[in-house]
Amino acid sequence: MIDRVLAAGGLIHARTTTPEFCVAAFTHSPLWGVTRNPWNLDYSPGGSSGGAGAALAAGTTTLATASDIGGSTRGPAGFTGTVGLKASYGRIAGVAPLSMDSYRGDGPMARTVDDAILLANVLIGPDPRDHSSLRPAITLPHEYPSVEGMRIALCLRLGDFPIEPDIEANTRALAQSLVDAGAIVEEIELPWTRDSMAAAVKVHFGTIMGASVAEVARVHGDLLADYTLDNVAITSKGAAEMSFLDGLRKETQMQRELAEAMAPFDALICPTSGTIAFPAGESLLDGLTVAGQHVNTTAEALLTLPFNVANRCPVLAVPSGHAHNGVPTGVQIVGHTYDEPTVFRIGKALEKIRPWAYTDQHQPKLNVVTPASS
Repeated sequence: MIDRVLAAGGLIHARTTTPEFCVAAFTHSPLWGVTRNPWNLDYSPGGSSGGAGAALAAGTTTLATASDIGGSTRGPAGFTGTVGLKASYGRIAGVAPLSMDSYRGDGPMARTVDDAILLANVLIGPDPRDHSSLRPAITLPHEYPSVEGMRIALCLRLGDFPIEPDIEANTRALAQSLVDAGAIVEEIELPWTRDSMAAAVKVHFGTIMGASVAEVARVHGDLLADYTLDNVAITSKGAAEMSFLDGLRKETQMQRELAEAMAPFDALICPTSGTIAFPAGESLLDGLTVAGQHVNTTAEALLTLPFNVANRCPVLAVPSGHAHNGVPTGVQIVGHTYDEPTVFRIGKALEKIRPWAYTDQHQPKLNVVTPASS
């Protein structure tokens, strides 16, 4: 990604924060301290690309790069009122060897859909250093037809994920705006369960990304954050409890169930998160409460990870409103496999219908600290 940005004339002016090894849905670490959400400093901007989301929301950058292996682009986009693309697997070349992990990918974050398209077109394309990258490169247009006549599925809970009332209300309002624009929106259910997803992803993470972190933990465990060590323990246990083949069987089942549910539709929309925010600086190792239900991990408080299992589907995260704590809420626009243009078509329509693009009403009220004169 860096090579492509530099070759296109981009100016890289900052390295934003992430949690250690990008393993968390929030952003704090012993090295970098606590990254806070500009909309409400009591809360995290999400993770792992939390620094990117915070920088965009605060206005200190116009574009940011991000990665996504469990929601690390879409979670921060949702919590900061910004836009993030999890492209289809292989659409944007990555760095070996984790580029071969079918859950992960790199992509753009921005404050507007147009800006996300601008950066996506710089990043998209094959690279010989990543043999999983797709050819030929596609170019995303900036202008699209209206959503009139499109068939769009609305799925609020992706099976049994709990969601807070503010998030449900904002998601339904966004769906109604698509209906008002001429789209046909039909609410559907998916047969997924959080327990089944957790079983599948633990062995996947434990065998690939978790294993790479475990290598470091064996040598430098005394330097690592509590959530990093917890992640190593959970993923190592998952890899020991199930074969990789059985994990693939569960992943395949989830992918087929999604494909069958989406077959009559052009795209699917669902919330980005079930929780309205994670408290800043807390590791939440014992889980948290979402809509009155206890969930065991922060991954279960988000609705992003299923689309890393189904990572050939592009997903565009866009804002849907604000929760009562002032933190933004977001939705995911899920496309059929390798169909980025459709998710941007819907995203562009929503931006026109429900303008959020850094208007006076949609930017955090920042306290500007003036240095004392010497």
